[in-house]
Amino acid sequence: MADINTTQSRVHSTTRSVDNQSSTHKGKADLDVLGEIHTLLGRLGESLVEPVAYDTAWIARLGHIDINLATQALKWLRAQQLTDGSWGALTPIYHHDRVICTLAAIVALARNNAPEDKPRIYAALPALQYSLANLHTDIAGRTVAFEMLLPSLVAEAKSLGLEVNDPDGIVERMSRLRDAKLAHAPTGLIDRYTTLGFSAEWVGPDGLHLLDVDNLQQEDGSVSVSPAATAFFVAYVRPDPAALHYLRRVAHYGGAPPVTSSDIFERAWGLWNFTRGRNFDPAIVAYGDSLLDEFTADWSPTLGIAHDSIVSVQDGDDTGLVYELLAQFHHTPDLAALRHFEGDTHFRSFDLESHASVSTNIHILGALRQAQLHEKHPSVQKIVNFLQNEQTPQHFWVDKWHTSPYYSTSHAIIVCTGYFDQLVEDSVAWLLETQNSNGSWGYFSPTAEETAYSLQALMALHQQGLPIPHRALERGIVWLAEHSDPPYPPLWIIKTLYCPTLVVHSAILGALRQYECEFGSLPEKYYATGT
Repeated sequence: MADINTTQSRVHSTTRSVDNQSSTHKGKADLDVLGEIHTLLGRLGESLVEPVAYDTAWIARLGHIDINLATQALKWLRAQQLTDGSWGALTPIYHHDRVICTLAAIVALARNNAPEDKPRIYAALPALQYSLANLHTDIAGRTVAFEMLLPSLVAEAKSLGLEVNDPDGIVERMSRLRDAKLAHAPTGLIDRYTTLGFSAEWVGPDGLHLLDVDNLQQEDGSVSVSPAATAFFVAYVRPDPAALHYLRRVAHYGGAPPVTSSDIFERAWGLWNFTRGRNFDPAIVAYGDSLLDEFTADWSPTLGIAHDSIVSVQDGDDTGLVYELLAQFHHTPDLAALRHFEGDTHFRSFDLESHASVSTNIHILGALRQAQLHEKHPSVQKIVNFLQNEQTPQHFWVDKWHTSPYYSTSHAIIVCTGYFDQLVEDSVAWLLETQNSNGSWGYFSPTAEETAYSLQALMALHQQGLPIPHRALERGIVWLAEHSDPPYPPLWIIKTLYCPTLVVHSAILGALRQYECEFGSLPEKYYATGT
């Protein structure tokens, strides 16, 4: 984990008066919150995620199989190199993301061996070394499968004549972790029923015996809806027509997203965001009834639910949140699915998990609360104790699925208000103290996403009758209304940073609608001035 004091200091020095997100000023006639929600309800499930360099770089290797597909991917990579020479998210600067994206990009370019790419590769190497030396500053820690992917990519880069040093021995440490897993992994371990399939490319050409090849692909031809894993499969296992069709379909204008199908996750989080307030709109209620009928059909009584209807691996995070929604809409299933993820000290996200997720435990706590489990129930107390131990000295939480503590902390406040108020009392104070002077919130810089989460939490407190300064809500809503439109920065974590655009948009619209329902309309200042 990052040095919290150092990182928190950076927050206070950079986000009090800075507003890096572009503003689109709107007047009253331009912002119909409920109308935009109705439109978004029709789009949830599209699995809208922007392309990233890592997965695109894997597709760029396929010139010997599909020259057009690879050429478009290479063109996209060249256009997306950042000014410091690296690849990855422009903002926030998250070094694990920069390392994985940059390594994948330079390996793809070096394999293509075009003279025009040599300056790009050499420009990337200093930026790569800088990020390798600063991995410890990333607040949420490693990206997904980082310890598996880094050694393979570094070894491949060196085999292509690229000099990659190992500051602080990080590559060596990750290599030891990777080798230990390889040494104990049984033949045929990786299939579509394990989380390892999503990062199957980590096995490399020498680890193909670890793949259960005939049980690896999903029904859409992909390997666990991952373009990178699917491109690896095509390159090193077999040029499967269904896998190639999948890659051609998802590589829009050359670039590929890090995950291509997440309809349950997208619709569940959208509905959750739209049901935080009171006075539900009839369209939201009808959408919820219809959606939760579908979720009930996808629900396994003993395993829960996956993030997508075609994915074969259920997870605790989606299971917890969907259970809460099902119970809220009177579709309460048995608790057996939640208990499947229960361990000795916390609840898991997946069966094969190296470290725990704070947000997964928060969402399962919300499910247990909706199931009306008493505060003293052992499973409830297990999560509360886990959250107490994971809370930072600054009274917020960080999570492995999201770079911003405002996500996990705000969700904890929402779940615990009226249930475990004392657990989040200091977190509420932190939330109010870190609001920027312009009304926004943001850990790295002000964002609409983090502002929406913070407002959702504060309005949950207000609904419980707790004394929340109305000025804080009003200033936040004014700023949020002015910055509600995409694009949004990628704050979510898988193998790279990414942004589930429709989920983020639902949080923003949900917060605006919640304020309207509580106070009758958006603030007059916003309507009168548009500033």
